[in-house]
Amino acid sequence: MAFLGRAVRRLVSEARPPLTPLCRTSSRSYSTEHTSEKSVPYEKTLKQEEGASTGPTKPLPRSADVVVIGGGSLGCQTVYHLAKMGMTNVVLLERDRLTAGTTWHTAGLLWQLRPSDVEVELLAHTRNVISKDLEEETGLHTGWIQNGGLFIASNKQRLDEYKRLMSLGKVYGIESYVLSPAETKDLYPLMNVDDLYGTLYVPKDGTMDPAGTCTTLSRAATARGATVIENCPVTGIQVRTDDLGIKKVKAVETAHGTIETPCVVNCAGVWATKFGEMAGVSVPLIAMHHAYVVTERIEGIQNMPNVRDHDASVYLRLQGDALSVGGYEQNPIFWEEVSDKFAFSLFDLDWDVFMQHIEGAINRVPVLEQTGIKSTVCGPESFTTDHKPLMGEAPEVRGFFLGCGFNSAGMMLGGGCGRELAKWIIHGRPEKDMYGYDIRRFHSSLTDNTRWIRERSHESYAKNYSVVFPFDEPLASRNMRKDPFHEVLTEQGCVFQERHGWERPGWFNKDGPAPVKDYDYYGAYNIRSNENYKYKKLLGKEYTFDFPPHHDVFYLTGPDAKKAADWLFSADVNKKPGSTVYTCMLNKRGGAEADLTVSRLEPGAANLPLAPESDGDAYYLAIGGGVAEHNWNHIRTVLQDQGFRCQLTDHSEDMGMISIQGPKSREVLQEVLDTDLSNEAFPFSTHKLVNAAGYQVRAMRLSFVGELGWELHIPKDSCVPVYQAVMAAGAKHGIINSGYRAIDSLSIEKGYRHWHADLRPDDTPLEAGLAFTCKLKSSIPFQGRETLEKQKEEGLRRRIVCFTINEKVPMFGLEAIFRNGVPVGHLRRADYGFFVDKTLGYGYIRNPDGGVVSVDFIKTGEFMLERMGVAYKAKAHLKSPFDPENKRVKGIYE
Repeated sequence: MAFLGRAVRRLVSEARPPLTPLCRTSSRSYSTEHTSEKSVPYEKTLKQEEGASTGPTKPLPRSADVVVIGGGSLGCQTVYHLAKMGMTNVVLLERDRLTAGTTWHTAGLLWQLRPSDVEVELLAHTRNVISKDLEEETGLHTGWIQNGGLFIASNKQRLDEYKRLMSLGKVYGIESYVLSPAETKDLYPLMNVDDLYGTLYVPKDGTMDPAGTCTTLSRAATARGATVIENCPVTGIQVRTDDLGIKKVKAVETAHGTIETPCVVNCAGVWATKFGEMAGVSVPLIAMHHAYVVTERIEGIQNMPNVRDHDASVYLRLQGDALSVGGYEQNPIFWEEVSDKFAFSLFDLDWDVFMQHIEGAINRVPVLEQTGIKSTVCGPESFTTDHKPLMGEAPEVRGFFLGCGFNSAGMMLGGGCGRELAKWIIHGRPEKDMYGYDIRRFHSSLTDNTRWIRERSHESYAKNYSVVFPFDEPLASRNMRKDPFHEVLTEQGCVFQERHGWERPGWFNKDGPAPVKDYDYYGAYNIRSNENYKYKKLLGKEYTFDFPPHHDVFYLTGPDAKKAADWLFSADVNKKPGSTVYTCMLNKRGGAEADLTVSRLEPGAANLPLAPESDGDAYYLAIGGGVAEHNWNHIRTVLQDQGFRCQLTDHSEDMGMISIQGPKSREVLQEVLDTDLSNEAFPFSTHKLVNAAGYQVRAMRLSFVGELGWELHIPKDSCVPVYQAVMAAGAKHGIINSGYRAIDSLSIEKGYRHWHADLRPDDTPLEAGLAFTCKLKSSIPFQGRETLEKQKEEGLRRRIVCFTINEKVPMFGLEAIFRNGVPVGHLRRADYGFFVDKTLGYGYIRNPDGGVVSVDFIKTGEFMLERMGVAYKAKAHLKSPFDPENKRVKGIYE
């Protein structure tokens, strides 16, 4: 019998042979035989029994409304929720048996608290489905065990992170407690608490059983009319191109027949890339070995909570009277050649890689040193570049949906994500803000880039248990998309942020350049670590919970451009040419899919990239670079669905932009531009083609920071000389470089929204205080209008509010909002306002009684903001306390 302690000592004493970088799987083997049941910690699996039929378990229908590929957690949850929502002509195809791929060997842990309000809600739904709904519907027990969860903190920063989670949990009614080391010892007597700073205990966390859950989901779905077919591998996906050139799903092919369908859902996990290739869809995930070991019986471990010791990168899952021990290492093994024959199979465990988890486990529960190992479980899991799933309709093919890449959290997130995916399919968009999971969050230039997928997925895996700091940045696959200013800004000490491929200015370091280097895999795989890495050291200084301009250009032209603009944009953008309008784009439920500026152009000959050829209506769309792919696909989808005859063209790579803001901006630019910049000649929200230091640019009088200023949209080759001319003219006025960290602070102080922070697809413009962007006083129809009219008539059940506190403590978002002692919401975004000299935060609040959130409701309440378990008295503001009359953007400084 192997003992955990003996395994550690043996590995420490042995000399380790050198490893070929990134090729760890070449000498690895996996079992081609079905694994024995004792290898995973469950009473049963759904493994094919000897002698059973190898053909499809049911006849294939000729057609279906939806075909789901993959019978794991996500596939079963998706087909269940589709059927529950009334879509019964749905087929699930599984190549082997349910759970055969990766679900069958998953650890099945469910933790209710995450540093994301959306994920907390998704997890809550999963918990409800497996602990309550399924049993009520079927009379079957899913195998859910509520044994609680315990997060271990070995330092103050880690406990601060847990306290943030605790405060957010109060908004959702999730019971949790911060425990001292002594209290932790009382709860878990076998635990070593000598090196603990504290713990977070969540009593209603628990453990799921994959086989029990998927079996019950399957039965509940088939009872509602869905069809689940096992032993039926998919061999092809047919795609047709319609008369408008739009690619759409046509059918799913199998060895046993073809099913005609307009919709395929790829829930194939590790194998999802294969099915993407069949349809011409990029699926940016990668397969890695992920392991745990199951111990022999441990006296006194019964009924103990599951444990996550993030600092040791280890988890301890209760399994009856034993433990499963696993975690995330910095040198995971890539599965280079994914096999189609891999079902209910495992890899040989590489003890050299797994050793760090054993050391951490023995330190936390010392009795493990003398405990035997019952079995090892090393199976494949799919991982993504940001450790978030891939969901939604693929940009390449209409009707091809993704539900994969769950980074070993498919059981935990399956219920919530299955429901949102079902709504996505039925209604065209999910109900919750799923942008963080939406495949469209990634630029199309990245999703088939092997280097980006591999490096980022490795870093996300290796850092999975790291503290989630507000200002962290990736080190892998940087400099993928750079604008024309990148080199000159680097020389001036720019510390760049990365947003979906773009390198954008974060802030400026006074001690000189801090360039981003090639990824070193944190020294894994015998790759030499970067030495004297200034950028990494600067990031490290920001790893704290204390205080510590890119755009894309689209043109919309064509015979139906005006009709499309009226329907797409919530504001009336059909002003006279030369006007620029801030607007939202909404989904059918009135949620904000984007905010952007739309400039009406004069018709004329092409002057690219500054102006398209047009003999009619034409619009210049300026969009934040980090969300451009999402916006591009939203616009394209609406144009296709409505049948508008338009051209949408992208000139983002051909342009750069600088924004000159502040009381002296007019004086600076008047020396550079050949046009009158007075209020009369160049009013706010207008634009012109002008010459800047001899180069033609598009100047827009706009501000995202609440100051007098202009944006200069510049052809790529002219960017550096125009920038240099602006800096030279501004030298005597004390002009300085600023990045997005400054923009974040200035914009929140002014009360301007950030999309996907305080403005999301689950927020309407009325709730977000952006009613002025909606043409409700006109009779012009636009997408989402009906919802807004209903909201306006009935009153708002939730609305955004600005809060300030007097104490000089930092906040970052997710802090709980209390009104008269009752939780009513949480902050979405927070920062320090240097002009008002206070911490500001914006959050949406609800009326606990379900009623309207009126102005009086806000004015009469006493508000508190809870940060890391400490409550601070807060003042609620209906308008931003900074320049509420908007004088500064007009050039009025008093």
